[in-house]
Amino acid sequence: MAVIGSGSANGGCSLLHAAGLGYGASLALDLPVRVKLLDKESKRELDDPDGLLEQVVSSWKSAGHPLPEKEFFWTVKSKIPPRQGLKSSAAVSIAAIKALCDATETELENADIVDISAAAQLAAGVSITGSYDDSWAALEGGWKLIDANAEDARSGLLLESQGPSSEDWKVILIIRGDRKEKPVLEDFTFHQQAFSQALTALQEGKELVALTWNGRGVVGALNDTTGRRLANDAFVNGARAAGMSGSGPAIAIFLPAISQPSIDRILRWYNKFDDVEIIETTVINAEFESVDE
Repeated sequence: MAVIGSGSANGGCSLLHAAGLGYGASLALDLPVRVKLLDKESKRELDDPDGLLEQVVSSWKSAGHPLPEKEFFWTVKSKIPPRQGLKSSAAVSIAAIKALCDATETELENADIVDISAAAQLAAGVSITGSYDDSWAALEGGWKLIDANAEDARSGLLLESQGPSSEDWKVILIIRGDRKEKPVLEDFTFHQQAFSQALTALQEGKELVALTWNGRGVVGALNDTTGRRLANDAFVNGARAAGMSGSGPAIAIFLPAISQPSIDRILRWYNKFDDVEIIETTVINAEFESVDE
């Protein structure tokens, strides 16, 4: 069994849900994904219930790019809990597109990769906005503020940042049971004030304030009283920011990396719950080229 091509990406958490105002931003987290193309079917069963990889191939072909000459098979290795709002679909699609690039020696600019990813996610029904912000974070790290209604990834890019320093912040993710149903755009209509606060915070460079305001908007839109309580518990126990990610149900919590007592207290608190899983991770900062003055 030979590897024809491979690609990697990462998950993230929401700073601004694009369904709220039509503007979105996601922050990259160290939740790695690797996708490979093989010349023979793997013994490991492929878990792709939404047919996302099939739509990646379709969107790749629609963009005018060649497929590998030989028959190929997918394999996915992911550390992102699926269906939690931690950008697993964006990460898998980005990694799969990079694997196709590798297999066919196709060179694409990152914006083109994001466009293909958005098309695939919409076609697979795993995103209600295209998740341009999620795909950018999965591909480059940091965060980008995007206009979800723009024609493409290039024209939709409004603002970007390296993100809060990975050395300064500890990220704790509270993983909950799967969503009972997928949200729709109309669910977000009556909570625009919270999303507006998140957008203002991003424009002021206060991404963790944005994460908290966005989380309040999402739990309101989804009427998730348990999610609201779990996020509030984080502040009581020393968190600097906390909020539901994506359309949930995962809660992302940020604490200063030097505040070990607060980190320990948070872990003890959430370990009391039998129906949650805890993941500790860090931010992946974007690498911007320095400009000589």
